[in-house]
Amino acid sequence: MSRFQYFVAASLDGFIATTKDDLAWLLQFDGFEGGEESYNAFMDGVGCIVMGGETYAWLMEHEPGKWPYPSTPCYVFTRHEHTAPAGSDITFVRGPVQEFIQDFTDDAGGKNVWVVGGGNLAAQFAAAGHLDELILSVIPVVLGDGKRLLPLEGPTAPLELTASRTLGRGIVELRYTLTPGGAAG
Repeated sequence: MSRFQYFVAASLDGFIATTKDDLAWLLQFDGFEGGEESYNAFMDGVGCIVMGGETYAWLMEHEPGKWPYPSTPCYVFTRHEHTAPAGSDITFVRGPVQEFIQDFTDDAGGKNVWVVGGGNLAAQFAAAGHLDELILSVIPVVLGDGKRLLPLEGPTAPLELTASRTLGRGIVELRYTLTPGGAAG
């Protein structure tokens, strides 16, 4: 059965990007020990990707002409008109996440669904009871302000820590299981 996973990096103070979507603070850590192995192992289990329109726009701006997930079906939640790059399997959608859950699981083909982000989209999945796991790489940087990791309206039920490990350059990877229906909404 497909699991909905939010695989993400955040600063020590819980931000996934600056207010202007700057990721230089994160990109300075590219190539850290264990990072590529963690990402590749995660991606081996992914059969479908879901992302928000701002994440998609950031990818298109910073990776022009190169779609990083050519063999994986991807859904983009957006209110804007976009075009998909050649060689991609992208569907643009609007509406509540729960309306598309069956589409995501069907396209995942028994593998997992990666909720790439941003935080607002991941929070919608959590609030709807459709976020099973948070895989968080804590980056040893304090931003002070920015886009929150999981901007829910209230506290969640306690998350269950299922694994933790230290990676290179002081990065800690934490895996949490969310309690179904345990997110505030």
